[in-house]
Amino acid sequence: MNDVTRRQVLTGGVLGLAGLGQAARRGTLATQSPDAETPPGECLTVETFPVPAGEHPHDVAPAIDGRIWYTAQHTGALGLLDPETGSIESIPLGTGSAPHGVIVGPDGAAWVTDGGLNAMVRVDADSFEIGQFPIPGENANLNTAAIDPDGVVWFTGQNGIVGRVDANRQQLGDAAEIIAAPRGRGPYGITVTPQGDVYFASLAGNYLGKIEIEGDSFRAVEIDPPTPAQGTRRVWTDSTGVLWTSEWDAGQVGRYDPATETWQEWRLPGDAPQAYAVYVDERDDVWLSDFGSNSLVRFDPTTESFVTVPLPDPDSAVRQILGRPGEIWGAASGVDKLVVVRCAPS
Repeated sequence: MNDVTRRQVLTGGVLGLAGLGQAARRGTLATQSPDAETPPGECLTVETFPVPAGEHPHDVAPAIDGRIWYTAQHTGALGLLDPETGSIESIPLGTGSAPHGVIVGPDGAAWVTDGGLNAMVRVDADSFEIGQFPIPGENANLNTAAIDPDGVVWFTGQNGIVGRVDANRQQLGDAAEIIAAPRGRGPYGITVTPQGDVYFASLAGNYLGKIEIEGDSFRAVEIDPPTPAQGTRRVWTDSTGVLWTSEWDAGQVGRYDPATETWQEWRLPGDAPQAYAVYVDERDDVWLSDFGSNSLVRFDPTTESFVTVPLPDPDSAVRQILGRPGEIWGAASGVDKLVVVRCAPS
C-alpha cells in the first residue's frame, strides 16, 4: 500500500482487522440497520488520499484515464489525482477562482462550476487549456453541473438560477444561458436521466425541479417532496430514470418516480443524520454522505436497508460523491483528503 494512503477493509459489514495494523485496530465498523444484509463475500475497502493542506476539496469526478479530478475550492485550482501513486497535478483556474463542482464531458474535458469567476470553466484533459463561459448578471454562486446526451452542460446557481452551455453552438467566451429558478435562492444538485431529462435540487426552495425545453428556451417546474422543509440538496438518477435525493434538513433519502409521479422517503440511520450528497452506482445502490454520523451510507432499494461505512477521519465533511464501476469517490473537505470506497464487482 502506498504510504500516502490509509486503508481500511470491511467484509460482510464488519471491519477486518487481520494484517491491517494500528490504523485498522483504532476501530471503525460498517454497521447495518437490523434488516440489512451485506452480499456474501463482499468486501468494502476504504482508502484516503491527502491533498495539499488548505485546498478544501469540494467535488470529485473520475477522469477517463483512471485519475480523479477534484476542485480545490480554497486555492482556486483543479486537481488531478493519480490513485496508483498518490501524485497530484494542480491546474490554477485564474485570479479569484473558487471552484465548486466538477464533471467530465464525453471528450474527457473537465467542466467546473466556478463561483469565484462566475463562469463555467472547461479544462482540456490533455493540454489543460482553460476556457470560460461567463454567467450573465451578478454572481450566481455556481454549484453543480450535469451533461445531457446531446453534450449540453446544465448547471445550478444557489443565488437562484439554472443554466446551460451548448458547446455545439456556442464558442468559448460566449455567455451561458440562464433562467431564474422558482422560489429564488436554492438551486444546488443536478442530474440528467438516461432519457435525457434534466432535474435539479433546490436546498433553500425545498423542492425537486425539472427542466422543460420549449423550442430554443427552457423553464423549470417544481415537484414538492412529501416532507415539508426537507432541504433537498442533491439529486441523482438511477439506470431507469428514477430520481434519488438527499434531504439535508430532514436527514432522509427521497425517491421520486417520474413515471408514476410518486414519492418515497427513508430516514438515514442514527440520531441526527444530515444527508448531504447522493450518488447512484452501477448496481443502482444509492450512496449518501452523512455529516451527522461522519460516514458514507449505502441504501439498497430492493431490501430498503442501509449499510453505514464510517470515515476514518473525524469531521471529514464529504460534500460530493461520484464514482465508476466498483468505486465510490468523495471529497472530504474537512480534512483535505479524497476518499474512495471500493466494492466487489457486480
